[in-house]
Amino acid sequence: MNRVSTNFEQHIILDEAGDPMILEGAPSIAPALFGLNELRVEYDADTKALWTHMVPQGRPSFTPAMLADFERWQDLIQANFNAGDLHFLVLGSHAPGVFCYGGDLALFRQLILKGDRASLVDYGHRCCRILHRNINTLGLPLLTIGLVQGDALGGGLEALLSFDFIIAEESASFGLPEILFGLFPGMGAHAFLSRQLGSVAAEKLITSGKNLTAREMLALGLVHDVVPDGTGEEAVQTFIEKNARRHAGLLGSRRAIKRSWNLSLAELTEITEIWADTALKLTERDLKLMGRLASKQSRAVEKVREDA
Repeated sequence: MNRVSTNFEQHIILDEAGDPMILEGAPSIAPALFGLNELRVEYDADTKALWTHMVPQGRPSFTPAMLADFERWQDLIQANFNAGDLHFLVLGSHAPGVFCYGGDLALFRQLILKGDRASLVDYGHRCCRILHRNINTLGLPLLTIGLVQGDALGGGLEALLSFDFIIAEESASFGLPEILFGLFPGMGAHAFLSRQLGSVAAEKLITSGKNLTAREMLALGLVHDVVPDGTGEEAVQTFIEKNARRHAGLLGSRRAIKRSWNLSLAELTEITEIWADTALKLTERDLKLMGRLASKQSRAVEKVREDA
């Protein structure tokens, strides 16, 4: 497997030994795609797959800086690839033990205390636009794959639900904890889960506040494969190679499913506005619980980093 490294020079590819080589017919890709602050991007010209891993600077969540990188990432992909250059788009995370904790709880708490509805809505709308573009695969004929190696909570799970396929390692954990501090997931969970599970099952899952294992998510049909810990990237690579010849059929099938969903950006943003209004009604106790959860998650990540 040959991937363009983050030390990218146009058309220069690193082989398995780390030596540069030139691949005939490799697309001309703007170096900016490989220079994002919180996203590490690699392109595999052999399988026409773009691999991206989140590398958060602090708590592994969707901070404004992370959202800006995702917006730029999507713009650059659309500008630099055509239908023949990109067939698979993979997203994972290099945060230890975490895919993503979701929304920026510290920011939410600050905006709620200020009564700043406009900023809450703006944050939510940005998330919705990113997810909606991902659902529509950036207007390119590609399949999207979420790779989960760790916890995917709140908005992290919502983001995954916008992918065509999810491959999770055995110890991965999934959940929507917002109800525990009086809120609900406002960036896609209701829209995605009601279409995939039905409204009753979706509401039950969302309001339970419980974490689910990878196997439980597999049983629900929300995760497509569960693999042993440490083998996630290999499993994704195998999936890509196995399905390269079936790409057109899988792509058509996914498009048919999404057509039946009829999920508009307006639906997503309207739910986000309900979320913002609900957030402004949180009590002091709710906000303390929100803060404690964020602190607990940050401490857990720091401990893993220290032990690594």
